[in-house]
Amino acid sequence: MNNGHLLVTGASGFVGNVLCRELLARDYFVSAVLRSSADSNLHGANIVFMPEISADSDWKNYFCGISTIIHLAARVHVMRDDAKDPLEEFRKVNVAGTERLARAAAVSGVKRLVYVSSIKVNGEATYADQKFTETDVPSPQDPYGISKWEAEQSLHRIAQETGLEVVIVRTPLVYGARVRGNFVQMLDALVKGIPLPLACVNNRRSLMYVGNLVDALIACATHSAAVGKTYLVSDGEDVSTPDLLRNLGASMEYHARLFPCPLALLKLSGRLLGKSNQVERLLESLRVDSGKIRRELNWTPPYTLQQGLKETAEWYRNTYL
Repeated sequence: MNNGHLLVTGASGFVGNVLCRELLARDYFVSAVLRSSADSNLHGANIVFMPEISADSDWKNYFCGISTIIHLAARVHVMRDDAKDPLEEFRKVNVAGTERLARAAAVSGVKRLVYVSSIKVNGEATYADQKFTETDVPSPQDPYGISKWEAEQSLHRIAQETGLEVVIVRTPLVYGARVRGNFVQMLDALVKGIPLPLACVNNRRSLMYVGNLVDALIACATHSAAVGKTYLVSDGEDVSTPDLLRNLGASMEYHARLFPCPLALLKLSGRLLGKSNQVERLLESLRVDSGKIRRELNWTPPYTLQQGLKETAEWYRNTYL
């Protein structure tokens, strides 16, 4: 017997692909929203196409039989944004596109929308023993984070106006098979034996394995206590940048070559090279308190940090080596 019919936007993405496969494995009927037929590799799902998510997207006839939407599709954070007005470009997809989706869903009788936001709504870093929580005053610092916060506010307004059940999930860096960006660059450096000046870094960062995120999203889509809530999620095991590199290296049988360098010099180098944001993420702490979702939804991550890192390293080794 089928457990229900969910629609997933961004279904071909890093998280969306894993989410759809897990939903299918749990006997849900899944409508997977893709941008083009070239993205279609989800056997068993009902494939539907939406070339662009914006204020003009026509969602008519997409929601027949749909009880819940998990909204992953977004204009994602990019290291080098060439747009003349980056915030406006993020708003077109992340705010206006989300609003259009939510209002169309409410009109069509969809019961719940789970929105995948970002810990960047809380801010860029934590200090001393601080952890980000759901009660923090939002402090997004970049166009991506600002657009995510604006989308959250818009969804809460739509929920009040229409009765649509909205659940917000803010996640830190997500890793796992098919990860991209800084995570792959770290793996590349380990394999190439590049010495890294990070031995003196003593930070703590929360991460989220994709398998844990998918499990949390399904809990938010199905648990009655999640309605109207915002949840911060993480693996629950914070790790320093040096230890992250050592663990990844050990999983691939490569030694992490780390040497000490003053943090002030690293930050100066980042500014001179135009990579301040990238360097700050390696040096600063960003810790997340995921206690609320654990208490209210009785949720615990099914995978440990070590299991997630090992799976990621094995994927990298099998794909690139």
